[in-house]
Amino acid sequence: MAQNRVLSLIGLAQKAGKTASGEFATEHAVKSGKAALVIVSDESSDNTKKKFQNMCDYYEVPVYFYGGKEELGHAMGKEFRASLAILDEGLAKSIEKNLRL
Repeated sequence: MAQNRVLSLIGLAQKAGKTASGEFATEHAVKSGKAALVIVSDESSDNTKKKFQNMCDYYEVPVYFYGGKEELGHAMGKEFRASLAILDEGLAKSIEKNLRL
């Protein structure tokens, strides 16, 4: 149940224009201070996971490793997404709450 909730909240954030997806856009959102939450696919390479973990630790942005690339992409109405940033504080808190369940 929580898994469906996370994916639907990601879809909601996408419709509201409060997401940045793809490695470059996610990195830019974190470094510019716009990202409230980062989600990286479980299927991403160890190198990608380490890069985002270190970057998010440095910029103090919560990061979660969740779902498959296709799953995340589908939630956003795209094909595949290895990483995405949620730019809205409220949506980020809701997603984070559901990720912890």
